[in-house]
Amino acid sequence: MNRILLITTLIFLFSCNSSEKKAESSPVEERAEGIVSYSEVFDASFENVLNRYYALRDALVASDAAAADNAANGLIQSVGELKWDELKSVDTSNIIIPTAQTYTGGIDSESKGLVGETDIENKRKSFQMISGNLFDLARTVRYGKHKLYLLHCPMAFDNAGADWLSSTTDIKNPYFGDKMLTCGAVKDSVVLR
Repeated sequence: MNRILLITTLIFLFSCNSSEKKAESSPVEERAEGIVSYSEVFDASFENVLNRYYALRDALVASDAAAADNAANGLIQSVGELKWDELKSVDTSNIIIPTAQTYTGGIDSESKGLVGETDIENKRKSFQMISGNLFDLARTVRYGKHKLYLLHCPMAFDNAGADWLSSTTDIKNPYFGDKMLTCGAVKDSVVLR
């Protein structure tokens, strides 16, 4: 009986050690339901994009046009620095990267448009397009290191409504600033890993 218990324990320990070594050697790790985790390099480059986006959002919440321009310039730089090579091992059909790059192209051009605007309301219109592109980008690359929330203000742009992203469910409306700071609700979220 002791011999069977010893053999079972050794088999269990051996199988645990061998699966840990596989995970360490692979830059892409399979997660539950076939969802993948990219390398830390890609995740760090994507988090940089998010942080620059959040700085832009916060500048618009504060109705600070100069800070919005600085943040938009930072966002332009960070989308240009995304580490696409890190996705090649999972993009075997060559769909993820080209699709994602269409969204980064939209973020880049809208950010440049935002910087060119002098009126804060026009900057907010560009921000609306940036937000939509960034949410689609996050879904395309299956970003999920941190939960992203898509928040919605139904009253923005003469009741047409507009969305923005946040890492929390706290409502700080970039479309109205302190005029209607808490106008909005959670519309969707991205949790892919």
